[in-house]
Amino acid sequence: MCKINIKEYSNYRKNFNLNYEQIQTIDNKMYFRNCLVEDANKKYSEGEGFINIGYNFKNHLSRVLSNLFPIRFKFKGKTVNSIEGVFQGIKYKDVKMQNLILKYSGIDAYHTRAANTINPWTDTGILYWQGKAMKRDSNEYQIFIDELYLSASKNPIYKQALLATKDLYLLHHIGRENIKKTVLTRYEFELRLNSLREYIRNKN
Repeated sequence: MCKINIKEYSNYRKNFNLNYEQIQTIDNKMYFRNCLVEDANKKYSEGEGFINIGYNFKNHLSRVLSNLFPIRFKFKGKTVNSIEGVFQGIKYKDVKMQNLILKYSGIDAYHTRAANTINPWTDTGILYWQGKAMKRDSNEYQIFIDELYLSASKNPIYKQALLATKDLYLLHHIGRENIKKTVLTRYEFELRLNSLREYIRNKN
């Protein structure tokens, strides 16, 4: 397995022109590019020209590219079982607790947030990796995210699923927008997937 180049990808991501568009909400229904993506009953749907990423969506590519999907890969010397496990783990200052969270994937990884009741990161704006603090609004954290997704792309299932999306826009309509409320905004997620796909293509 070839060594990943974090600096190279980070520079590529910074210069990537993402055609980011807002979600429109009308009568409790959500639209993207004039296509209904969520109705008033929280039922999700797809549209032409994009793939809506989500673990509970019907499209197979939507599920595999979700952070919740169980994929094993090496990240910063640790073997992790999903991208979601990392995003939940960095909310813990305690290294032992973080390492435990990193073992989880899927919905189980998401629900480990129930154990995060002491000094929640939303109060401090601080996240941790192996005991080292990172500011949520820092460039250091953005590079951390870059490395996470680049590392995940070394898993052949994840990589091939990403490339199989061809030129479709990769959307995550359920993503939140406020960095003070989420460790990964909709914009950050869409930027990583769309830019990483093109980066991998260019490298191949």
